[in-house]
Amino acid sequence: MKKYKPYYKNKNFFLYHGDSLELLKALPENHFDMIFADPPYFLSGGSFTCQNGKMVSVKKGDWDMGNGHEENFNFHNRWIEACKKVLKPNGTIWISGTYHSIYQCGFALQKNNYHILNEISWFKPNAAPNLSCRFFTASHETLIWARKDKKAKHKFNYDLMRNGDWSEDAFKKPNKQMRSVWSINTPKREEKIFGKHPTQKSLDLLKRLVLASTEEGDRILDPFTGSSTTGIASIMHDRKFLGIDLDKNYLDLSIKRFESLKL
Repeated sequence: MKKYKPYYKNKNFFLYHGDSLELLKALPENHFDMIFADPPYFLSGGSFTCQNGKMVSVKKGDWDMGNGHEENFNFHNRWIEACKKVLKPNGTIWISGTYHSIYQCGFALQKNNYHILNEISWFKPNAAPNLSCRFFTASHETLIWARKDKKAKHKFNYDLMRNGDWSEDAFKKPNKQMRSVWSINTPKREEKIFGKHPTQKSLDLLKRLVLASTEEGDRILDPFTGSSTTGIASIMHDRKFLGIDLDKNYLDLSIKRFESLKL
């Protein structure tokens, strides 16, 4: 990464400002143990949704404006291909999305010869209502977990997932295998005290992903870091983190969240 200077670095928390595709090319090969990616869903347009009881536009930013299915897929295919280069041989990738993007990401994973391990349904008990009353209320997102290669030996902390304290999840039965449907609320109010990202993920969700598939000291990458919930979960559990984003405002928000940890 000699070509690029960090936007921010402190201990094991690194942020870079720029285009993920360009920065991914500059990262060393076989370097990261885990990648979490919440790429653009390309769903911004002229429609509306409900937020805090109010009708608001679904446009999240210019970065979320699509260019048609073929171009959107090409984008997903390029970043997923670039991620494979920087993953360690036994590394894994998590991708989060809705139907607007997740199927394209799943096909891109297969096209690039990743091996899909699980599909997780993240159920949101506190999901916003559907304003039109003409569709089912969208109350979940899908996560795909895949390893770099079919023959790889990926990390999975089975005992912790089975026997740990996951009391925030109403679906998880104590001392039983963790299943592929998780009941986790959207981000708590205290997770947004410095501001919020329009697609911000729950800290409880990222904590689970980090603890499930990495060990202390492992390197974690988020190529669309936003407000860096992935980074906060990583640092809280003694991992190393590198995040990339196009928007300096969200990187500044990430810094405030990190520095509030008082490490």
